[in-house]
Amino acid sequence: MALEALENGEVPVGCLMVYNNEIIGKGRNEVNETKNATRHAEMVALDQVLDWCRFREKDPKEVCEQTVLYVTVEPCIMCAAALRLLPDIPLVVYGCKNERFGGCGSVLDISSDLLPHTGTSFKCIAGYRAEEAVEMLKTFYKQENPNAPKPKVRKDLISPPDGAVVVQVKQGPQDDESETIAPLS
Repeated sequence: MALEALENGEVPVGCLMVYNNEIIGKGRNEVNETKNATRHAEMVALDQVLDWCRFREKDPKEVCEQTVLYVTVEPCIMCAAALRLLPDIPLVVYGCKNERFGGCGSVLDISSDLLPHTGTSFKCIAGYRAEEAVEMLKTFYKQENPNAPKPKVRKDLISPPDGAVVVQVKQGPQDDESETIAPLS
């Protein structure tokens, strides 16, 4: 799943949700593809689990209480909070830590912190195939992001001659910017 995400220009995170040795949900990041910042692998897989339960007329809470989530990267704070609030999944096994956004101990420990009225805590096991996860992340971050905004050159940061100030003059959206250098008084 993570490799599929990478091949589709997404941050390479993939996950599986396993219930009684059966994969009942799987997901990969779909953030760029859907232009929806919440479509992380865990959220995609969780939607599939809920659909699986509806189709089989099973109670999602009972199913999730016996489900293990395997994910390539430590769930972010958003996903860790969703896992804590919604499904009562007892165990999350992940590859590498998420030092910037990790919700299972790297930044915040949503998984086990004593947070009143916020669902059930869950256990985490880190390091499963971590090297592979890190290598895929390195590959992703080495490539150019086609969805990134084009950088804008800031002309207002020009160093003027001593005793002068640069003033930007805009006449309209169709006109090019022009500069006037005025001495300081």
